[in-house]
Amino acid sequence: MAGDLVSRVAARRSYSRVTPDAPTHEELLPLVAAAGRVADHSALHPWRLIELRGDARVRLGRAFAKDAKLSGEAAEKLAAKPLRSSLLLAVVSVRTKSEKVPGWEQDAVASGVAHILSLLLHDAGWGVIWRTGHHTRSKAVHKMHGLASNERLLGWLYVGGIPEDSKEGHRKTIDPSRFLSVLE
Repeated sequence: MAGDLVSRVAARRSYSRVTPDAPTHEELLPLVAAAGRVADHSALHPWRLIELRGDARVRLGRAFAKDAKLSGEAAEKLAAKPLRSSLLLAVVSVRTKSEKVPGWEQDAVASGVAHILSLLLHDAGWGVIWRTGHHTRSKAVHKMHGLASNERLLGWLYVGGIPEDSKEGHRKTIDPSRFLSVLE
């Protein structure tokens, strides 16, 4: 059983192109519940996810263009980026004041949720890519998402169907000995 999980995780890859198919809100709920089992010091649950579908993606594209201060064709091209997928899941770190858990650790929990969710979506047969970038720090983008002052946008999971013509290749397996050392 553990070997099966290892092989399924090792098969994960990012899909920069996906079809318009996407899981429903109801299909996402058990995956989000499972991802919420990530290690979470003091059980703060310092994260939330925001579904963006339909017009919400158009508004996000407008916020991208507004932040970049673009107009014309350049603005249209940038504004179309969120339309690459019919479902985007915004990953938000919700920082809570804590004597024991610093902000970076709370961001790490939110990142862990996003990564586990991407693994679960992949395992369920969906194509996923986690997109980040300078737009995550944009005032226009924060406002569009309705983020509070204690919230940080960590990026979006773009989710959709896996194209039939998708190449099956993925990153080469790492040499684990380069990354795992023994302290004696």
